Amino acid sequence: MRQFIFSIMAFSLLGLFSCKANYTDLDVNGFSAKIDSPDPVRLIDVRTPEEFSEGHLRGAVNHDWYDSLFVDNVSSAYDKSAPLYIYCRSGRRASEAAAALSKAGFEVFNLAGGYLAWTEAGKPVTKYEVERFQTPGGKVVELTLIKHGTLEVCYDGLSIQFDPVGEYGKSTDYATEFPKADYIFVTHEHGDHLDEAAITALTGDKTVLFLNRTSQGKIGKGEVLSNGDSKELAKGVKVEVVPAYNTTPGREKFHPKGNGNGYVLTLDGLRVYVAGDTEDVPEMADLKDIDVALLPVNQPYTMTVDQCVSAALAFKPKVLIPYHFGQTDISSLPARLPGIDVRLRDMR
Repeated sequence: MRQFIFSIMAFSLLGLFSCKANYTDLDVNGFSAKIDSPDPVRLIDVRTPEEFSEGHLRGAVNHDWYDSLFVDNVSSAYDKSAPLYIYCRSGRRASEAAAALSKAGFEVFNLAGGYLAWTEAGKPVTKYEVERFQTPGGKVVELTLIKHGTLEVCYDGLSIQFDPVGEYGKSTDYATEFPKADYIFVTHEHGDHLDEAAITALTGDKTVLFLNRTSQGKIGKGEVLSNGDSKELAKGVKVEVVPAYNTTPGREKFHPKGNGNGYVLTLDGLRVYVAGDTEDVPEMADLKDIDVALLPVNQPYTMTVDQCVSAALAFKPKVLIPYHFGQTDISSLPARLPGIDVRLRDMR
């Protein structure tokens, strides 16, 4: 009987060690070196949404280990062609998640000690979701989704801010969370896009502010850009100004034609379209080779879900990130846009 019990224990321990061997624990420095790679990295925070919102590693996507569909959700979001990098608060949940994901066929790297070890080592965290992209020349572009219509694009040491606003439920303290901007772009003069205090907080000695004419008239500073303009900002960095306006009868008053700007930013060949406040205007069909598009889905002021689908199909971006939305249900967009990588992020 005793021999039988020992045999059972041996098999159990063997199972545990076999499960453990299917993923790799990395210390903070090893994990940091992996996720700082110029190649796109699939980084998953397995804590609860509440924990995630209080701070997380830059570029992490939240998939809660306590969700009964955790493995199914991750398997739907990622293929098995590249590894997953995961972490939790202290390491326990991530170890369990790593074992489950490795059993499902993923290669998994786990942050030993979790978020606590990371922060104790003084590594950077953010309260916002950060998307990472690679340019054709192999450089990294980080897109920080701050809230509503507010974004930061980081590329080659440059910080580029779009519609910085410090209200509307943001936790943003621009003086501590973000560096002085190299360039600031304002799409139009509405209060959820034009915030002089936020602009002042982000302005340093070398900051250049670009805005539409009405916004410039309101705050009395900055360089005016109008629909159809283009400008070389730095080596490999160019901006083109495109129309942003309402077309539905009765909505023209919200965003009249010729006033607001959308911006197409080209970074070492990677093209990012920040649409501003607009509906699915005909000029979108002229957009070419858009890698990442941010389209507003904030009916009735900007697009309905149907209009967002129409706009995306007009120029077919590789990646679509709906932004500037409140109560609009955007959950149907991925299924309606096959062939486009639709990323639903919390931009309410």
